[in-house]
Amino acid sequence: MGDDGKDEKTEGDEVSETNKGEPSAGRMVRPPSDGSLCVTEDEYDDDDDDDDEVAKKIALGPQCTLKEHIQKDADDESLRRWKEQLLGAVDVNAVGESLEPEVKILSLAIKSSDRSDIILPIPEDGKPKGLWFTLKEGSKYSLEFTFQVSNNIVSGLKYTNTVWKTAMKVDSTKEMLGTFSPQPEPYTHVLPEDTTPSGMFARGSYSARSKFLDDDNTCYLEINYSFDIKKDWAAAA
Repeated sequence: MGDDGKDEKTEGDEVSETNKGEPSAGRMVRPPSDGSLCVTEDEYDDDDDDDDEVAKKIALGPQCTLKEHIQKDADDESLRRWKEQLLGAVDVNAVGESLEPEVKILSLAIKSSDRSDIILPIPEDGKPKGLWFTLKEGSKYSLEFTFQVSNNIVSGLKYTNTVWKTAMKVDSTKEMLGTFSPQPEPYTHVLPEDTTPSGMFARGSYSARSKFLDDDNTCYLEINYSFDIKKDWAAAA
């Protein structure tokens, strides 16, 4: 408690104030804040371990097949309608016996009005060789995901992204994508538009790690990559 009677700010409060007024996006990069420059990649690994530990302590309840989901609460009209809306035209006979959902990230793209879309190839091992892409400083862009869900409902699918520059963490983002039912057609999700930082200190090389996880902390894709921010976009291939 400070002298003025107000509670001292926590680290989370400082981060919120630092980000005030910035676009809320699942961004790949954001201007570094004073509070973030003291965090290293090793410390972020510790944060990952803490998240895993918390997830283990949360009682999520037993997993159910899709058929069991449909049969549950059959006498609750509101729940039945919600399930029908969520599942749509799912062929329950084809996927109804599977416990584990399967999520496959099909494509990633960077969209900007300044240029044509940058399609990012996803390597099998999640480690793009060399520089994955280049962003123009001060440019507006958004990130687009295309993914397929099969076998069962995936609950609380989220995207996390952490960025470092010269071994210092400059951004850590978590974006909730939602809950999705299995279907033949892929889903497409576009994150809100963001703006890359600009200036001499913003330009340079960055390393980053992106993950796609669900409520059970199952990781469907992890990508470790590097990218540049320069005065202009890289020439189109």
